[in-house]
Amino acid sequence: MSRDLLPLLEASFAPAAPRYKGVQVESFYRLMSDGVRVAIDVLLPLNRAASDRLPTVMVMTRYWRSFAMMIPSPPKSAPISANMELWNTLIERGIAVVAVDGRGSGASFGAHPHPWSARELADYGEVAEWVSEQAWSNGKVGASGFSYEGSTAQYLPASAPKIVPAILSQQTELDPFADVALPGGIFNEAFISAWSESNHRQDNNKPAVFFPFLVKLFSKGVRRVDADKDGALLKQAIADHAGNPPVYAAMDSITYRDDPYLPGVTVDDFAVFKRQKDIEASGAVLFNWGSWMDGRTAETALSRFNTFSNPQVVVITASSHDGSQNGDPYANGAKPSPTPAQNREIQARYFQTFLGEKSAPAPRKRVIYYVMGLGEWRETEVWPPAHVTPQRWQIGVGRVLTQAAPTQTGHDDYTVDFSATTGKNNRWHTELVKPVKYGNRAAQDAKLLTYTGAPLTSDLEITGHPLIEIMLKSTHPDGALYVYLESLDSNGIVRYLSDGQVRLIHRQTSDDSPYWVGGVYRTYRRADAAPFPVGQFVPVRLSLHPLSVVVPRGSRLRVAIAGHDAQTFRRIPSDGVPTLSVAWDGTWVELPVNP
Repeated sequence: MSRDLLPLLEASFAPAAPRYKGVQVESFYRLMSDGVRVAIDVLLPLNRAASDRLPTVMVMTRYWRSFAMMIPSPPKSAPISANMELWNTLIERGIAVVAVDGRGSGASFGAHPHPWSARELADYGEVAEWVSEQAWSNGKVGASGFSYEGSTAQYLPASAPKIVPAILSQQTELDPFADVALPGGIFNEAFISAWSESNHRQDNNKPAVFFPFLVKLFSKGVRRVDADKDGALLKQAIADHAGNPPVYAAMDSITYRDDPYLPGVTVDDFAVFKRQKDIEASGAVLFNWGSWMDGRTAETALSRFNTFSNPQVVVITASSHDGSQNGDPYANGAKPSPTPAQNREIQARYFQTFLGEKSAPAPRKRVIYYVMGLGEWRETEVWPPAHVTPQRWQIGVGRVLTQAAPTQTGHDDYTVDFSATTGKNNRWHTELVKPVKYGNRAAQDAKLLTYTGAPLTSDLEITGHPLIEIMLKSTHPDGALYVYLESLDSNGIVRYLSDGQVRLIHRQTSDDSPYWVGGVYRTYRRADAAPFPVGQFVPVRLSLHPLSVVVPRGSRLRVAIAGHDAQTFRRIPSDGVPTLSVAWDGTWVELPVNP
């Protein structure tokens, strides 16, 4: 156990002392095998010796590799970009950086038909091969990134397996359908709409909606390559982007996993889990990060850990999507752990270790995770941790939550309140580079069906995937079910801990998952969907997002049930107001606790 993350990594990642000062930048087009020109920035240490052979980290992005600004980049620095500080850190440690605008985006030519197309991924493999052959390269190439860039990093070992021994991906998805677009089978409308609009803006050389205010204020667009003095080449590249299909339009009509995203393409066709065998065959070390409070990034990191055979280290924080904010509901304004500066230090040590001249042995496979409420880090070589055991809770008359078996039968009725919301700083909105902060949920809970326990007589640690089964009746053949796990303290403050959701037509569970899941898996395929039987009690099982938290003594656990999360997800059904009935007998909550 540690208050800081770095000490738990020091045994595996050697310190990377600064070796250089200053950055040399060259930007140019690289011709791909099909004739499309892709924009590249090559960043090397200034005044390096001609004999120096450097490892390289690639960053492959949909969001502009670097920015053209009304103010110049700092002298002898990496160009202004979302990753500028990381790049400066890597280069001073003797690690070259190559940043790539994905085809059909930024200053690159070509089209971008959908995320992570086969041709886009092939480009990155070609660039990696080229990098490994340069006079300044030691022949080893890694990749780093978070969000979209993190997914491209995951793919690189499959595209260039012989030269990519290590990658680092933060806050990414494994299964875009369930992880981002339709969690629980419910359209993540706010995120997809904003992301689609943001992509459209950048494809037309305008700043993304999630860029910081000052970047948007002073941005002149994507950075041109050095030879494009008059901007004519960039103008041609931007014209190539005109036909990029909007993500929102493609996703808007998808209800089932096997619905087409575009003709002949489903969302699964660009899912990371589809490339498992190729990634495993590379033998690359995978350093995957997630957060208990950021979308489904924690469960996807844990799924990779238990599915992929590669050497792996997993880090689970409680931070916002970009790592700049602490999402621990008990943090009270504390800095994130790790801080962005510590994150950069960890990355430098990791890449120096596994991309250096001497081949480092594979790291010990383990999960290092932050415990919310304690502010401490722990590690385990298996997930779920061996000490975790299930603890069953029930609901009962008077809307109580108790460990005692129900003694009475009955049910509670709840008319769905479509104004209920988790706000615009929840785990889904943080993926648009916003803070993750739920605040006091007491006012929103008044709109929900809640079940509250007695004050805890001792601290309670919950680590893993909570599992819930609800004996449910509805007045409508379709709808949504949201379940929140919360804590209520003696001052009346209700803290969000985790949640889960399911669209009722997708209630059928399956054991046929292509990757490890810590809770319930659903196929979301058309053949497995069915209308909800109106007027009948039906068991609906769902798992909540995994977490690790210590709920303090004196607090009360609460389970809250809703039928909508306004400002985030699509309303289901679009018309009518369902009444949901929850039976006491047959409804239970199973918490993974550390006894």
